[in-house]
Amino acid sequence: MEEEKGEGETSQETQEHTTTHHLKVPAGLTQDEFAELAPFVDEFHTYTLRPGQCSSLLGQRIHAPRATVWSIVRRFDRPQVYKHFIKSCSVPEGFALAVGSTRDVSVISGLPAETSTERLDVLDDERQVAGFSIIGGEHRLRNYRSVTTVHEAGRTGEIWTAVLESYVVDVPEGNTEEDTRLFADTVVKLNLQKLASVAEGMARGRR
Repeated sequence: MEEEKGEGETSQETQEHTTTHHLKVPAGLTQDEFAELAPFVDEFHTYTLRPGQCSSLLGQRIHAPRATVWSIVRRFDRPQVYKHFIKSCSVPEGFALAVGSTRDVSVISGLPAETSTERLDVLDDERQVAGFSIIGGEHRLRNYRSVTTVHEAGRTGEIWTAVLESYVVDVPEGNTEEDTRLFADTVVKLNLQKLASVAEGMARGRR
């Protein structure tokens, strides 16, 4: 029997298992709000974990239209707009924003990383889903995959957007699953908070 620990998934089993993110409401969303997003969690934020991997699902409430939020999230070539720890991002000559595209990211000093080469795995403008994998670079996040989905929310005339972001990653040798998730969760949370700040600022500027 698997044991739930915090926001993510852990297992001492020697076999693969599937995440159960739908059982844990991310901070910032109510139970009812999260229940409406359950089908998207099942479809986009569910992973099969191998031994030595961990995963987590985080959420963010943003007081801006969905289209505004998505216009930021979809720009695979401009992650530095809302991702805190990116110093610069470069893309190959002739870059086109499409699945299979890659980017090279330089990370600010102070983190256990220097560079990251990343591939765009999913870009669905209709359903507003984006996902990427880390495929190279100098860092400790091996086999890292992430998916972000953007959802319209609010029923009482208030316009706001719910963003869900999940990931799966190998636990580095010498680290625990809890330590790995704490580090990755902190980075994702800070990025989502900055995404909210940037999107809400854009929305105010357009009103």
